[in-house]
Amino acid sequence: MNIYVGNLSRGVTEDDLREAFAAFAQVASVAIIKDKYSGEPRGFGFVEMPTAAEALAAIGGLNGKELKGRTLTVNEARPRTEGRRDEGRRGGGRRW
Repeated sequence: MNIYVGNLSRGVTEDDLREAFAAFAQVASVAIIKDKYSGEPRGFGFVEMPTAAEALAAIGGLNGKELKGRTLTVNEARPRTEGRRDEGRRGGGRRW
């Protein structure tokens, strides 16, 4: 099961996340999302756990908990929806 982890401090590493989630069960993968231009962390990431039961235990145990000075937002990751690609082009121009 894929888990969304939000409100991450800039100082949190993938190893920090792996360690926090490993307290609940096996962790398959960890990824902190970074800005593609600056390379800076965007403040959220994803953790993959092999079973839904383990993932739900981790969500319940870590949501609202503090990690490196920030309160985590942890929930089941939702699939990306199509149609978000145009979000970067907002207003400003006339449409004829």
